[in-house]
Amino acid sequence: MAIQRTYSMIKPDATARNLTGAINAKLEAAGLRIIAQKRLWLSKAQAERFYAVHRERPFFDELTSFMSSGPIVAQVLEGENAIAKNREVMGATNPADAAPGTIRKEFALSIGENSVHGSDGEDTAKEEIAFFFSGLEIVG
Repeated sequence: MAIQRTYSMIKPDATARNLTGAINAKLEAAGLRIIAQKRLWLSKAQAERFYAVHRERPFFDELTSFMSSGPIVAQVLEGENAIAKNREVMGATNPADAAPGTIRKEFALSIGENSVHGSDGEDTAKEEIAFFFSGLEIVG
């Protein structure tokens, strides 16, 4: 199995409820290492750049407003098949469909306020990691 890096974000709904430690514990229990992490507050413009792929979708304004409504925790995870493993630990986007024990099943408030974001592929992971971190900030 391949050691990979992936991007993970703890969203404003989860940081507002002080869930960073609980979410990180789930990631680490699944065998993922947090090799970079920072807490920041995205501006609306930064959220729009990060989610530009969704610009034409009807939920874009609501998404970017939400993502700029409070602090996030940006992180880089590393481990065997980290992209798939992170997505498994996060659970389905809709918490009603998420498996028991997943982050979204336990912590998400709704399909929109679903506590976490994770890269969906290798190219996306590289882009998302580079959006938030310089190479000097990743300490694997």
